[in-house]
Amino acid sequence: MLNEEIIQDLVSRAIAARQRAYVPYSNFAVGAALFTESGQIYTGCNIENASYGMTVCAERVAILKAVSEGETEFALLVVATEIGASPCGACRQVMVEFAPEMPVMIVDLAGNITTRSAAQLLPLAFLPRHLQEAARP
Repeated sequence: MLNEEIIQDLVSRAIAARQRAYVPYSNFAVGAALFTESGQIYTGCNIENASYGMTVCAERVAILKAVSEGETEFALLVVATEIGASPCGACRQVMVEFAPEMPVMIVDLAGNITTRSAAQLLPLAFLPRHLQEAARP
């Protein structure tokens, strides 16, 4: 289902989503584009808040938009930053909740791309199975 045309579209959408970021404190804009197994695309940008803990990252915005629309099977996440920064730990945790093997493409504005699975980005992740194992008598 994923081909070069779709991947380029996702990269373009992630870069465009960066332009909508609300980042008055850090000035570090991030955009994300999520491709679901059903073929839908959800974008997100980071949204800062004066109460820093209320800030939401672009990756989580895209994933939560998808989940709120009933999507929980993800094929690819593209994350765009000026310098190709990797997703934060909270975003990695949300990624592995839904799609540990999902490829995550990290792109910078110079066109450099790094791809890792969500599980590779968060080794030894805390997973739903850990809660199930702990609940057993």
